[in-house]
Amino acid sequence: MSGEWVSIENLKNYEGKDVEIRGWLANRRSSGKVVFLIVRDGTGFVQTTLSLGEYFDKESLKTWERLPLESALIVEGKVRREERAPGGYELEGRKVTLVSSSDEYPIQKKDHSVEFLMENRHLWIRSRRQNAVLRIRNQVMMSIHEFLQARGFTLIDPPILTPAACEGTTTLFALDYFDLGKAYLSQSGQLYMEAACMAFGKVYCLAPAFRAEKSKTRRHLTEFWMLEPEMAFYDWQDNMRLQEELVSFIVQEVLRKKRRELEILERDTAPLERIQPPFPRISYQEAIEILQRKGFPAQWGDDFGGDEESVISQEFDRPVFIHHYPAAIKAFYMEPDPENPDLVLNDDLIAPEGYGEIIGGSERIHDLTLLERRIAEHHLPREAFAWYLDLRRYGTCPHSGFGLGIERTVAWICGIHHIREAIPFPRQIYRIYP
Repeated sequence: MSGEWVSIENLKNYEGKDVEIRGWLANRRSSGKVVFLIVRDGTGFVQTTLSLGEYFDKESLKTWERLPLESALIVEGKVRREERAPGGYELEGRKVTLVSSSDEYPIQKKDHSVEFLMENRHLWIRSRRQNAVLRIRNQVMMSIHEFLQARGFTLIDPPILTPAACEGTTTLFALDYFDLGKAYLSQSGQLYMEAACMAFGKVYCLAPAFRAEKSKTRRHLTEFWMLEPEMAFYDWQDNMRLQEELVSFIVQEVLRKKRRELEILERDTAPLERIQPPFPRISYQEAIEILQRKGFPAQWGDDFGGDEESVISQEFDRPVFIHHYPAAIKAFYMEPDPENPDLVLNDDLIAPEGYGEIIGGSERIHDLTLLERRIAEHHLPREAFAWYLDLRRYGTCPHSGFGLGIERTVAWICGIHHIREAIPFPRQIYRIYP
């Protein structure tokens, strides 16, 4: 009688029992009278030993020895503890059923170019490393929901099609929207979260965003995912406290639940173990001084790029907040510092180990007259923001929020070099396939 169909990640609960694994052949090798099949099922990898004897004769062993990689199969056998095996367990095979044979698999155990692997991204995600990255991404997403839901936040889904820009107007993807003129793929759900927080108090969205930046850096995608919480009656310091608590929770949950994936990635977890609040806080002026001390020609009014962020992060052993940027280089909706209106009550959170900005946040302007002036100064179409201005007419209050980039966060936690591996199917200025 065949055993229970179980997932590979749960084999530890079935030691000594007969089970059934349904998955795909990731690798195979032969050693005389034994064939070793490495089977994956999406939750992990397990070695199955097929031995000459009661269950397999010479002919059947030859069949499984020649089975093409990525063939779909069902394996039945007894779970046995094996410390040398991935996950600490292996399967003593009793029966193998071929579900479908694979063609010759294009991704082999040799060096492939990045271009080749990206062209075959739909297959590359089956590999052990890519699988580990995307499982950690899943954990990051789930931890976000767990953290915010436990603190009374309501999930609100923003529209993808919008009538106007939230950030700069030069990075919009435009399209024709029936007889109503131009519409745009959303750069951010923030403005809609501001409306929602006036209805629910504390809200968030976790959704795709689109930026038409012609950037080829390892930190940029044209389509990416953002977490965007918005909180009524939060000032800029309340905002930063929430950010550091959230990021710490995410990292500690990955450490707790995804150790195996981090080991597959050979991630040094010591830097992650240090991610606990409070995070250091420096002003924009202090950041400029750090850069100048390090030999960068940074001047007041400059924005920071990846190189500058990396240098600043090297001064700290955990994420660092940079706050009070010049208003002139930040978005129109940021609240000015009442003690110096040339600065805004904002923060960027810079990840350690050279991974750069993962969060941008601020207190929002809640004064109607000031917001109207800022919209005009940024040459934004006032009619498109009429509903946004209404939020300042009907029960306005101080409120704050932030955006956390999922892919940048995942890349940092995983210790991977390029953001393209932190999303299943990356979209960049030179890539929209597959």
